[in-house]
Amino acid sequence: MSTALFQSGPASFLRRASPLDALLAEADRALRVLSGSASAGRPSPATADEAPATLSAQEKRHAAGLMRVNHVGEVCAQALYRGQAAACREPGPRALLLDAASEEVDHLVWCSQRLAELGSRPSLLNPIWYAGSFTLGVLASYAGVPRNLGFMAETERQVEAHLDGHLRTLPAHDARSRQIVQKMKEDEAQHRASAEAAGGVPLPGPVKAAMRAMSKVMTSTAYWI
Repeated sequence: MSTALFQSGPASFLRRASPLDALLAEADRALRVLSGSASAGRPSPATADEAPATLSAQEKRHAAGLMRVNHVGEVCAQALYRGQAAACREPGPRALLLDAASEEVDHLVWCSQRLAELGSRPSLLNPIWYAGSFTLGVLASYAGVPRNLGFMAETERQVEAHLDGHLRTLPAHDARSRQIVQKMKEDEAQHRASAEAAGGVPLPGPVKAAMRAMSKVMTSTAYWI
C-alpha cells in the first residue's frame, strides 16, 4: 500500500484508495481501537500534577463502571463515524465525519488511561459494539447526507445528556475522571453543532427513541462487563 495515500489525511485516503486498501485500512483501525494500541492526538485533560483523590472501594468501582461505559461509547462512536464515512460519497461530510472520529480516538485513549488508574479494564464486549456500530454507520450513510449528518447530530446530543448524567454521579472528589468527562462533553457539543451547520436534519421521533433504547442496553451492560 503506497505511503502517498496517507499524505493528504484520512479523508483523502478513503477517496483515493482501492476498495481493498480501504477495507484493510478499516480493519487496521478496528484492531488498533480494540487492542488499546491507538494513540491520542491530544494530552489527557486530567491534570497531570494533581494528587490522585483517595476513593473508597465503592467509589472506585462506580467511577470505573462509568468510565468503562464512556470507553464503550467511544468505541461505538469511532466505529459509527468510520462506517458513516466509508459509505459517504460527498467529500465535505466525509471529512467532517472522519475529523470527529479522530477526536473520538482521543476520548477513547483518555478513558482507557483512567480505567487503568482505577485498576479496571475496558468492556469485554467491545468487538461486538464496534462491529454493530460500524454496520449501523454504513446504513445511516445510505439514507443520504442530510440524514447521515442528522444521525451524527442526534448521536452527539444523546451522548451530551449521558455525560451530564455521569458528571452528576461521579464522586465529587474524583477530579481526574470529571475533567475527562467534561472535556469529552465539550467536544461532543462541537461535533453536534458542526453536523447541524453542515446540513444535518432532525431524525424522526421513532428513530430517536430506538437510539435511546439501544444506548440504554449498551450502557447497562458495559457498566458491569
